[in-house]
Amino acid sequence: MTKKQLKFVGQSVPRVDGIEKVTGKAKFTGDLLIPGMLHGKILRSPYPHARIIHIDISQAEALPGVVAVLTAADISDLDPYYNGRPLIAIQKVRYVGEPVAAVAAIDELTAHEALSLIKVDYEELPAAVGLAAALKKGARLIHENAANNICSHEHVEKGNVEQGFVESDEIFEDSFTFPMVYHYALEPHSAIAQVNDEGITVWSSAQHPFQVRGDIAKIFRVHPTKVRMIISFLGGGFGSKSYTKFEPLVVALARKAGSPVRICNSVTESMLTVRRHAAKVRLKTGIKSDGTLIAREAEIYIDTGGYADNGPQVAIRAATRVLGPYRIPHICSDAYAVYTNVGGAGSFRAIGAPQTIFASESQMDMIAAKLGMDPAELRRKNFLKKGEELRPKLRGMDANLASDLKKLVSASEWKKRSKKKGAAMGLACGATNAGATPISVAMVRLQPDGSLVAFAGSTEMGQGVRTVLSQIIADELSLPLEAIQIGGADTQVTPYDASTGSSRSTTLMGTAVLRAAHDLRSQLLKIGAEAFRVKPSQIQLVDGAMICGEMRLNFREAMERRFGGSGGELIGHGDVGPEITGTLPVFWEIGMGSAELDVDQETGEVRIKRYVSVADVGKAIHPEGCVGQEEGAAMMGIGHTMFEQMVYEEGGELLNPNLIDYRVPTFSHVPSEFHTVLVENEDGPGPHGARGMGEGGLVSVAPAVTNALARGFGIRIKDLPLTPERVWRALKDKEKGK
Repeated sequence: MTKKQLKFVGQSVPRVDGIEKVTGKAKFTGDLLIPGMLHGKILRSPYPHARIIHIDISQAEALPGVVAVLTAADISDLDPYYNGRPLIAIQKVRYVGEPVAAVAAIDELTAHEALSLIKVDYEELPAAVGLAAALKKGARLIHENAANNICSHEHVEKGNVEQGFVESDEIFEDSFTFPMVYHYALEPHSAIAQVNDEGITVWSSAQHPFQVRGDIAKIFRVHPTKVRMIISFLGGGFGSKSYTKFEPLVVALARKAGSPVRICNSVTESMLTVRRHAAKVRLKTGIKSDGTLIAREAEIYIDTGGYADNGPQVAIRAATRVLGPYRIPHICSDAYAVYTNVGGAGSFRAIGAPQTIFASESQMDMIAAKLGMDPAELRRKNFLKKGEELRPKLRGMDANLASDLKKLVSASEWKKRSKKKGAAMGLACGATNAGATPISVAMVRLQPDGSLVAFAGSTEMGQGVRTVLSQIIADELSLPLEAIQIGGADTQVTPYDASTGSSRSTTLMGTAVLRAAHDLRSQLLKIGAEAFRVKPSQIQLVDGAMICGEMRLNFREAMERRFGGSGGELIGHGDVGPEITGTLPVFWEIGMGSAELDVDQETGEVRIKRYVSVADVGKAIHPEGCVGQEEGAAMMGIGHTMFEQMVYEEGGELLNPNLIDYRVPTFSHVPSEFHTVLVENEDGPGPHGARGMGEGGLVSVAPAVTNALARGFGIRIKDLPLTPERVWRALKDKEKGK
């Protein structure tokens, strides 16, 4: 069979939403104005752990311009819990910043003034801030109905790890820590809600609109069809807008006010809403003297904050991702999500991976150094081969890891550059079980004029999903990109999509869209076959027309032929489910990187002068977009590695709740040389052999950098971030022989 010629797939076409965004026409939730809309503000707890004795809202309600004040007293008729948390504090608070009351007023200033008039009496309780405090013997229970502060536990076992250690020639045991970090999406969380006789409508910056719809339906005891989620554009997400955040609170406030209400978080409020889990990882690995991995035992604790959110899912992924992409006969991995009295943690690009791969890949270099082996060779020796199982109940490895590493070694000039005297160069490899829930449905509708409208529930948050889906459709139907219109998710209009996250959209929604376009293509070919009196297989689609020999019928003419006039439309349907791969994950996302450093030994400041990243994408639908995703992920990893950390005092107050005191990478932190290699083996489960990407580029940065420090300067740092003070102290300790 002749391979189909692709005109758009594989090309870096202009972004289909680019003009809207650069001209300011693109509307985000904070830009929307709904008739009669009120402005909302949230009163947040000043205490990390306290009982609510009494709330007096009388003065706030009496303030001119205030329409409604919401407290827990207003939600007694609801099922108020989602993801383990109440939509507003009920009887007690569990972190500084937890919503205690909310105000809807005619303008923001009035709403803000009303907050100062709400009087809350608290009874302070002992707080457990951080993992150590929450896990210590006798720690105060954050949730009284639990036996301890463990939120969830994931256990992974294969072989007999104790026997594996007996069989090992060398055993390495180390502990690593990773701080809590903030997503810093440019757009903080925002939502507008309207409640009337027709149902509930929410305009939101949600990554998972159908999941949020389900939570709201459950909370307000209505059928999901009575809840409509409308998503325009998101100003970034990175997981911060996964699952349900504060949409139910806005709905409850709108219900009481009897008018639409909008609440937009400040950056500080979003920092208290969700973040990445801080982690402590203990790793014990047994090896043979030739470098063969025999056994690995892992104990992981992650700080999930006052409520579960998706901490259990992060623990599940962490327990697997700590194993690395390696063949280890004996494993025992335990991951615990832990309740603490700080702001909640949830999804964040490559959940559970940066924390655990930092530990795993750091220890791999420690093993290589002890054995006198090249770090790249140690990894190659232990890589899983295609089809081999990492752990029970997961799909075998679907990527060629050795080939990917070979490309990293070549592109980074590892063999030459790492051998130079004093070379501060390190590498790392990561594999994450990606793809999430494999359920996506799409629809394409061909209009009488030959243009096409596509309906897909994937959220556009800057990653370029609308462009990629348009490219897939354009090639399948031989349409120009400008003839394709694709908008945002609207649960009343767009078909179901499980989520936008876990690198799944190109693979899963892309497949659904491809199948929908193929369905429409079949309908067109049937019309063409009848018109030309030939078999459908004899017809070609070229530039919005069907051609057979010298006969030609464009799509507009085909529509007229089918419907006998200028009306009607053809609708193509496509869906994808678990059958796409059978056993999860949908695919393994591979990310590898190497770093070369400069270090100012007088100050401890680390500078990445050269970084090379390898992404195994299967097929790059939009190459420039893939490179942008990989570089963006690596820059986020640089932030995680070098300086990002949310700092809480013992009393539960966040000390750096703004973008002055909390540092994120800037252009000055971009490596002097920054290279991305895209591996295209066309062996992924998505359209044209694509596999998802966008998370793998993050996970190798921290271990590659710390490995480079160890290799070039003889200091092994196991706690992030690499602040100048931490690096300087490590250098001084080495000088003193500590």
